[in-house]
Amino acid sequence: MKRSKYVCQECGSESVKWLGRCPDCGGWNSFYEIVESPKKGSPLSRFGTGQAPVSLSQLPSEDFQRVPVPISEFHRVLGGGIVPGSLVLIGGDPGIGKSTLLLQLADAIAESVGSVLYVSGEESLPQIGMRAQRLGIHHPGIHLLAEGSLEQIVAQSEAMRPGLLIVDSIQSVVLQDLGSAAGTVAQVRECTLRLMNLAKGSNLPVFLVGHVTKEGMIAGPKVLEHMVDTVLYLEGERYHSFRILRAVKNRFGSTNEVGIFEMKGKGLAEVLDPAQSFLAMRPPHPIGSTLTVAMEGARPMLVEIQALASRTVFGLPRRTANGVDFNRLLMISAVLSRRVGLALHDQDIFVNVVGGLKIEEPAADLALAIAIASSRRNAALDPGMVFLGEVGLGSELRGVSQTERRLAEAQRLGFTSFVVPKTGERHPGPNVHHIATLGEALALAIGRRGPEPEEEENREDE
Repeated sequence: MKRSKYVCQECGSESVKWLGRCPDCGGWNSFYEIVESPKKGSPLSRFGTGQAPVSLSQLPSEDFQRVPVPISEFHRVLGGGIVPGSLVLIGGDPGIGKSTLLLQLADAIAESVGSVLYVSGEESLPQIGMRAQRLGIHHPGIHLLAEGSLEQIVAQSEAMRPGLLIVDSIQSVVLQDLGSAAGTVAQVRECTLRLMNLAKGSNLPVFLVGHVTKEGMIAGPKVLEHMVDTVLYLEGERYHSFRILRAVKNRFGSTNEVGIFEMKGKGLAEVLDPAQSFLAMRPPHPIGSTLTVAMEGARPMLVEIQALASRTVFGLPRRTANGVDFNRLLMISAVLSRRVGLALHDQDIFVNVVGGLKIEEPAADLALAIAIASSRRNAALDPGMVFLGEVGLGSELRGVSQTERRLAEAQRLGFTSFVVPKTGERHPGPNVHHIATLGEALALAIGRRGPEPEEEENREDE
């Protein structure tokens, strides 16, 4: 006898009746009906190793031989290559380049290691071939399979024994043992478990593509991210050329590394020197534009922060942040108003990080504050000056981590003038300015200011 139950697509919570709001995760309209058929035993019951426990001291001491990835940016984000038997999940917005990146990965692995099985449940073989032709990929070691049945995918993989399996996407494959539709909580969970057993049992690395929700999170149950070994996100503005590959979970490496790519006609190209690309179109005498060095994992990266202050036409001025934390922008604006005396009560403030990057660390506070003040006072800045430091609520400048590495990266790119917090540590160099407060940093960067902006605007109106 068949019976129905309702499962939340967000967290996997179950209910015997439909609910408008999930009592566990609070999601609205997330319950979907699943029709169950009674079966003898679980379809997963036949999976298992059957091995006896092994003492930790008896394990072999040799390390896993990672599979090197010829794409250096991808290689670094994975922690130094692909671990055999690992299950990697990559997500991102539609059209961001997930399938393109994995097809390029298949080409690189087929060229250096061996055969690759690329499975798509969303495209036909001619459609995949058209994309491969556009990317210039035609390696005979790449085998394509347009299949949505997980049983067939596993059977083809076991018969072929490739060096890499790519499934695009996990929400498009179904397990025939279950009565639910593709993409439901039960299907995603069980299909991922089957692929995990396949990966661990045959030492086969498996890459999965995951859809994302409107909030930008991996769609499906949260257990999906717990089951896999590595979770990668491909980020960036859809209509911007730069893409950032970021690891949010990695059992075999650091989660602080990022890879930067640029979308071109032949696919995603590695950006080996991001600073040169991001700063290529910077004006010679910037107003409201500053430079800082952000740490993306162990990688120092020179980035440009832009700010625009404009008189508001509404009663309540707006604050818009793109690439920086919105609450951080509010705090910096309050410190500039209260501690430095910069009138921002009637100004709309827009902040942008060039290149679509996102900066979350407080080391960019000083650069953000200088950019806002420069735009407000319409004062040009030294294009070769780099700002580092965290701004406190009392306008004091606080030290940041890995200052030496940040300065070394800026010096490598030809910058020679730096503003850093005045701490107990001294950084050598003729143009390294150790500053204690935000007011002193503004005086150094902007100098003596002319008339108040309000006076200049009144003159223009007259």
